[in-house]
Amino acid sequence: MTDHYLLTNVRLETGFIEINGHIQGTQCDLFTIEIKDGRIVAIHGQREVQSALPQRDAGGMLMLPTLRDMHIHLDKTFYGRAWRAAKPNNEQDIFQMIALEQQLLPTLLADSVEHAQQLIALLLSKGTTVIRSHCNIDPVSGLRSLEHLLQALDAFDGQIACEIVAFPQHGLLRSGVTSLMREALALGCQWTGGLDPSKVDGDMARSLDTMLSLAHESGTGVDIHLHEDTSSGIACIDYLLNALEHAPELQGRVTLSHAYCLAQISDVEVQGLGERMAALGVSLASGLPLGKNVMPLPLLKQCGVKLMTGTDSVIDHWSPFGTGSMLEKANLWAQLYGRGSEFSLNRALAIATGDILPLDEQGARIWPLAGDAADFILIDASCSAEVVARQPAISASYFHGQQVYRA
Repeated sequence: MTDHYLLTNVRLETGFIEINGHIQGTQCDLFTIEIKDGRIVAIHGQREVQSALPQRDAGGMLMLPTLRDMHIHLDKTFYGRAWRAAKPNNEQDIFQMIALEQQLLPTLLADSVEHAQQLIALLLSKGTTVIRSHCNIDPVSGLRSLEHLLQALDAFDGQIACEIVAFPQHGLLRSGVTSLMREALALGCQWTGGLDPSKVDGDMARSLDTMLSLAHESGTGVDIHLHEDTSSGIACIDYLLNALEHAPELQGRVTLSHAYCLAQISDVEVQGLGERMAALGVSLASGLPLGKNVMPLPLLKQCGVKLMTGTDSVIDHWSPFGTGSMLEKANLWAQLYGRGSEFSLNRALAIATGDILPLDEQGARIWPLAGDAADFILIDASCSAEVVARQPAISASYFHGQQVYRA
């Protein structure tokens, strides 16, 4: 396919259908999308275009924004290998999981490039072209996990965008990997990772200060795994927020991953932290966990906190339940926080697309527009509400105007 072409018979959402003052459906119409050099340059009515440009027929498929998996571990997956469930009692403490991983990593490294590539291909088939992957930096694998991940990504050059988090899975201080982290960041990782500074590293202030120092030195952002409960987790968040007030270069470039402790405090406390997080540009990447304490994500969103999610493991020694589908995450959001109405389903798609939605809350079309990147999926559905509720298969994925997956 040329770099300048027309995509015809594209279904776009154009507004909400209201009956007796209530949104009962979504209006869609057919359009022709003109794409050039990876961007949408014009949106034409279906019968308006007479052009000698090459054409591709979308067959009336619905166009939606590309999906974004913003928390995954591509480097140590079981995907593509023989079936294996999680170890019995894998809810044991993190030190036992680290010990298990120290045994597993040597067995995975031999062909980790191949299996990372298989996992990336799965993500493309699920409509994901934007990824943030954590990559182990630990004494067992050294820099090999990162080197293998970079090799795997080379095979998908021009098909996906992937940011890498240098992730000290066995503890930044506990495993003594500060120098290795520095090397990993020099190799091109865009994010400095961290892990449970009180529970795993045993010294919250020194752990967080080391992580922030590495990020400052390398000019990267911060993405920290935080599994700790309220006794230490909230203190960690407070410490980070206080540090960011004196580090303007990191404001807008810090992500809390998981942060389950936010589900264990009152709404008043959540709102106070949420307002500070929003003011300092601290985002939250949540796996949308099911369980006794549901994460207060709508309240954090109301506070202005940028929310993201990801498929995390798909299948590894932590969990066998992942499918690689971000639509599944949007569906889970709708079930946790919505009531299955047309409007709530429509809005739920945002968690899977990085807040890019075809319609605003009043029903005006805001995507796609001329000038937008041509990153999108085509799917056989009537509207995004149906997509979130029913999760139909992806028909095609496009990245920078090029088709990178076709069913």
